[in-house]
Amino acid sequence: MLEESLADSPVTLLIGARQAGKSTLAQGFVDDGSLGSYLTLDDGVTLAAATTDPDGFVAGLDSSVVVDEVQRAPALLPAVKASVDRDRRPGRFLLTGSANVMLLPRVSESLAGRMETHVLWPLSQGELERRPESFLARAFDGSPPRLIETDDDVVERIVRGGFPPAVARSPARRGAWLGSYVDAVLQREVRELGNVERLAYLPRLLALLAARSATLLNTAEISRSAGIPQTTLQRYLRLLEQVFLLVRIPAWHANLGKRLVRSPKLHLVDAGLACHLLGASHARLGSDPALLGALLESFVGMELVKQASWFERSLRVHHFRTSTGREVDFVLEDTAGQVVALEVKARATVDARDLAGLRFLAEELGERFGHGIVLYRGRSVVPFGEKLAAWPISSLWSSP
Repeated sequence: MLEESLADSPVTLLIGARQAGKSTLAQGFVDDGSLGSYLTLDDGVTLAAATTDPDGFVAGLDSSVVVDEVQRAPALLPAVKASVDRDRRPGRFLLTGSANVMLLPRVSESLAGRMETHVLWPLSQGELERRPESFLARAFDGSPPRLIETDDDVVERIVRGGFPPAVARSPARRGAWLGSYVDAVLQREVRELGNVERLAYLPRLLALLAARSATLLNTAEISRSAGIPQTTLQRYLRLLEQVFLLVRIPAWHANLGKRLVRSPKLHLVDAGLACHLLGASHARLGSDPALLGALLESFVGMELVKQASWFERSLRVHHFRTSTGREVDFVLEDTAGQVVALEVKARATVDARDLAGLRFLAEELGERFGHGIVLYRGRSVVPFGEKLAAWPISSLWSSP
């Protein structure tokens, strides 16, 4: 996708959480000769040059260049716009950022029509297994997986997460890395973006949010628990989203003629990070079904977000809930209006009650309803009638 973007867009922006692999990926384009040079604004001298004289800095760059951690010098982006307006050749700039610079004032307007944006998430399970992932294609086509791993420990996958440096470590060393990671992002990225005065509140707030994984956002309740005014809390939540620590799954608003709950659901960007913040080991998750259920839903949700980012169809991930309590964990809708609905269960069995929300959506949507799938911890594909079935959770990454 980056190769395609560099082939026809003057500016390509690659954003995502720190340590997700953006710099490694971007440097690969320099190493293979696709781009001329690599500069990072983590270097003090380079940052000083970019912030002191942005126009002069851009004028002195190679004809094609990677500029890493561009959020550290927002004033550089208008200079990039001016340069691109003079020379619209594709592939001139590959910018990376550990914060979503498109949320900064005036940035999205200044580079509209000149820049294509991509998000790099932590590694998906298929990437960790070095396998192509066909789950979304199968879900929309209704073709169940034919091969499922028999000894796959999904709890271990939750605890491990997807950050490349964390995956490579032992459980003890992983915890040390994740602790340092949280401190670094909060102390540096959030402080630089938001000029946060009470930074000491943020680690506790992040742990509170981890404990509310896969729940509806209730700012009043979080405000009381954290001891933070709601206006301040809203600002903190935006900052945590901006640095890719927090992800909101929006509510799905189909025209069903029903009263729908409009609140988003909260998920941390990485299940392993959430486990670290909660002190949730493999053993604890095995003995706490409620915690496992919430973190499993977050784990699945982020796998869907990752796969949706490269899926051949444009689609978004939502959740669904009515005011009467009917709900579906995830609703995927493509641009043609076709819907796939997913329920996530931490049990190894499924019964008819687990499909209640899926049946409700199927009846309401009619032809728009493609398929409803319960993802569970079993090993068999079990049909439950037309367009409804239970698939193993491992079908997310183990489908051939």
